[in-house]
Amino acid sequence: MAMTAGIHHLGLTVSRLEASAAFFIDILGWHEVKRNLDYPAIFVSDGKVMLTLWQTKSDFPVSFDRHANIGLHHLALQVDTEAELMLVEQALIRANIDLEFKPEFVKEGPAKHLMCFEPSGIRIEFFWQGD
Repeated sequence: MAMTAGIHHLGLTVSRLEASAAFFIDILGWHEVKRNLDYPAIFVSDGKVMLTLWQTKSDFPVSFDRHANIGLHHLALQVDTEAELMLVEQALIRANIDLEFKPEFVKEGPAKHLMCFEPSGIRIEFFWQGD
């Protein structure tokens, strides 16, 4: 039996704090939970998942290489319908967010997903389980 009950929050280090927060709030419709002006950090949530976004402390932050570094390969966010996946794609395109790939089947389907990079370069996947 698992000794845990899911994720309370996921902390991400970002190089563009305000732009990264705006990605979640303005594009995806999340809400701001709180700010920590001392760090600085912004906490955001979709009502189920909370992300804590922490500003880098370096003038020259190093981008994460998922093929070479240990750490977060990507963050996968679930959508409930294929139509919602298409709405996410359109919102990302309107906001000029860099798409790694547009909605496509996961293997033979029926699940579909798309992958993008939020403003600080973190890979975000949007995943629809399929019918």
